[in-house]
Amino acid sequence: MIKKTLFVYNSLNLFNIINEIKENFYFELEYIDKKNHKKINFEQYENYLIISTDFDEKIKNCTIIDNLPIKISKLVEIINLNFLKKQFKDQSEHKITKYTLDLNSRKISFENKSLNLTEKESDLILFINSHKRANLKEIQKTVWGYSNDLETHTVETHIYRLRKKMIKTFEDHNFIKHDQDGYFIN
Repeated sequence: MIKKTLFVYNSLNLFNIINEIKENFYFELEYIDKKNHKKINFEQYENYLIISTDFDEKIKNCTIIDNLPIKISKLVEIINLNFLKKQFKDQSEHKITKYTLDLNSRKISFENKSLNLTEKESDLILFINSHKRANLKEIQKTVWGYSNDLETHTVETHIYRLRKKMIKTFEDHNFIKHDQDGYFIN
């Protein structure tokens, strides 16, 4: 089971409330304030959530509990729901070189730009990325479900269109490359 950690940011009252009932939860509880939040390396945590009673632009991905007072059952519901949302989001995001591929929204993004993809384009990117070199027949069979002896230019056409979209949006002329051993993501 993945260890969960709930960080309460800069709200000692909220921390104390949750701390009193924490034996009913399946997560670790930690308090962070404005002074020590920069010292924490959140990447070392498998699954974490940050909650607070006030907004702070320095804290990313923080759930704000601003409608206080709140029933304990509602607070528990908010915490559990946000853990689920974060887990769902984390499972759908894949790092593809410098890009982030979100399978839920079928978007590939880098910095402040994003590109909508079709389901087949997403599948194609994932398949090629999971292989050092993916040959045409493997892609036809796995991504499209075609037999190995079928003559078609479906793969080449999709890769051509995907390359054009990547060039137009990200000016990336080297996203999917091809050599004698197959296709690969550069």
